Amino acid sequence: MTSSSDQQRIQQCFQQLDQCMLVDRHGFFKRIQKARHRIKQKQPVDTLLQQLSDDLKQSIARVALRKNNLPQPNYPDELPVSGKKDDILQAIEAHQVVIICGETGSGKTTQLPKICLERGSGSRGLIGHTQPRRLAARAVASRIAEELKTEVGQFVGYKVRFNDQVSDSTGIKLMTDGILLAEIHHDPYLSQYDTLIIDEAHERSLNIDFLLGYLKRLLPKRKDLKIIITSATIDPERFSTHFDDAPIIMVSGRTYPVEVHYRPLHGNDEDERQKDLQQGISDAVDELSRIDRSDILVFLSGEWDIRETAEFLRKRHLPNTEVLPLLARLSAAEQNKIFHTSNKRRIVLSTNVAETSLTVPGIKYVIDSGVARISRYSWHSKIQRLPVEPVSQASANQRKGRCGRVSSGVCIRLYSEEDFNSR
Repeated sequence: MTSSSDQQRIQQCFQQLDQCMLVDRHGFFKRIQKARHRIKQKQPVDTLLQQLSDDLKQSIARVALRKNNLPQPNYPDELPVSGKKDDILQAIEAHQVVIICGETGSGKTTQLPKICLERGSGSRGLIGHTQPRRLAARAVASRIAEELKTEVGQFVGYKVRFNDQVSDSTGIKLMTDGILLAEIHHDPYLSQYDTLIIDEAHERSLNIDFLLGYLKRLLPKRKDLKIIITSATIDPERFSTHFDDAPIIMVSGRTYPVEVHYRPLHGNDEDERQKDLQQGISDAVDELSRIDRSDILVFLSGEWDIRETAEFLRKRHLPNTEVLPLLARLSAAEQNKIFHTSNKRRIVLSTNVAETSLTVPGIKYVIDSGVARISRYSWHSKIQRLPVEPVSQASANQRKGRCGRVSSGVCIRLYSEEDFNSR
């Protein structure tokens, strides 16, 4: 075969790079460069070009199959982000980076991957969606899969430490920030993704800060990569400035008035505090039951408190009530119970994962213990610690807002108003 016809075949292969799977593109490009080098050396390339052409066709056919199998999303009218869908779509088309700013409960986490689907993302590569916590990644994957009428591990999958539920048919991949960071080691261009959603960026963990810095350097090398940063209403302008004045779209959460009652505990040592906490929660449940028997979300510091409190409440045999712990150690089926309302009143016992990462539906009342396990680095001992600390005023208000999503609510804080004002 003549050199000119070989050059034409190489040019055809090069033009097809924009139609193949993103994860295959770099390998195909290197093979094209190898073919060009062999032509310069006057070496035969017929077999090489034939194999390259066949592999390109397979990759393009895979893109066509994935495009035909994309689910058709629909959007719940009650979520504020649904009303901003068209604005978000236009911004994603026009810009490489978009900042979505809105209060927790506005629907950002579950609806943004579906909006990306509508613009055609997920066919040539994955829609990557990061969460700060493993529990949130698993629970959000289950929720999105349910809304798209598919099973977890099929079109919607997740990958967390020790658990990988991603298949060849996956289009939306939930994961922790740490998983995405680990993937940079063997895939520095993040070539398997066509869209990345960095959720809860306002938490500003070390993982998130490193990712934001790395992604800014990656953008000029990946012009086809779309990045969506979501944040609560906390300094979104700083994210916009970091990404060269990326557009900010505000999504207002739908909130109702919330009454705040202060019911401080009085335990002095650890044992007394634990007994007083459980009794305080029990008394708060009784107080709320005198209003009506709507669902209650209780914020606690960790697994031990949750299990002890759950056992304490179950021993009371509250009528027509189910107590639902929300823990990372629970199975996916048990975690998914929080997303399904029933004829019984639900009392959901959770850590601060329900403060920002997850929205528990149907909550009318909140009981706030006022503490959380917060990651701290000790420069003395050179280890990462998780001490129990009082939460900030901002976190306390986030918790209060969880009961103002469906109707007016009541938040009972198990600490004094003076304590809150001093935080």
